Amino acid sequence: MLAYSGKRLLQAIVSVAVASIIIFLVAEALPGDVAQMILGQFATEESLQALREKLKLNEPLHVRYFDWLAGVFRGDLGTSLSKTGVKVRPLLLRRARNSLILAAGAMIIIIPISFLLGIIAGLRPGSWFDRLISITTLGLISFPSFITGLVLILIFSVQLGWLPASSSIDLSQGWLRQIPKLILPILALSGVMLGYITRHIRASMVKVLRSDYTRAATLKGLGRRTVITKHVLRNALLPAVTVIAINLGWLLGGAVVVEATFGYPGVARLVLNSIQHRDVPVMEAGLLFVVTAYITVNFGTDLLYTLLDPRIRYDRGES
Repeated sequence: MLAYSGKRLLQAIVSVAVASIIIFLVAEALPGDVAQMILGQFATEESLQALREKLKLNEPLHVRYFDWLAGVFRGDLGTSLSKTGVKVRPLLLRRARNSLILAAGAMIIIIPISFLLGIIAGLRPGSWFDRLISITTLGLISFPSFITGLVLILIFSVQLGWLPASSSIDLSQGWLRQIPKLILPILALSGVMLGYITRHIRASMVKVLRSDYTRAATLKGLGRRTVITKHVLRNALLPAVTVIAINLGWLLGGAVVVEATFGYPGVARLVLNSIQHRDVPVMEAGLLFVVTAYITVNFGTDLLYTLLDPRIRYDRGES
């Protein structure tokens, strides 16, 4: 297990390193002159040149990359170019906290409900409940998050007036006051993933119920409850661990549409705004955070999956 964990950790580190190079090159490939965008179109050539020297824009590409990487290791992510004097690190940490709150809220809804519905539907394939779940989850998957968000705003904000349409949270005012602002974006973010994971668990349950070892356990005289709890559930739910981890990575950085719809101050919206304003330090830091979080979650999931099913590490070559 230790050797396998070390191998996976090395792969994760290499993945983050490669991702950092790609992020840096993408940032450099953005059109426009950073100095010109900061000082404006009427800036003199002398002032532009002085700013380029200050920002080290005239340095070779590889020198600027290693300078940026060294700053990342020191915890110095630079200063925002679009927000004068604002350090990137505290700005990113605040947005990361908000994204984690949103993702955690969504997973609190998704995991228990999808497991419950998927297991019940999988145990009764072809029943009215199974057909109802299949139709409902298909509808959830078919509607994009921004459509779901707009429908929720129309119903609960415009028509009923129960919840605010904007989710510009401020934790300094207290957690309880922020909960109403979180409900709609969490629900909008949960819809697609809830439908997808439920269908995945249902299909896995049906497959395991029809497997040879489940039939063999039944033929040995074991009761249905024993067969389900000791043989079906563990084997059927094990693949769901990977699916949930992949979706958690998406929730951390892929919720751009939901954050934009509700005005939610998360990492995804921060990255989008930085791209629009060509704020390179913020964009690089935000993208690196999303990639690192995604790889870290998948690394942890891979280890958890291996602990739950030790056959995995042997199948992958561990002696």
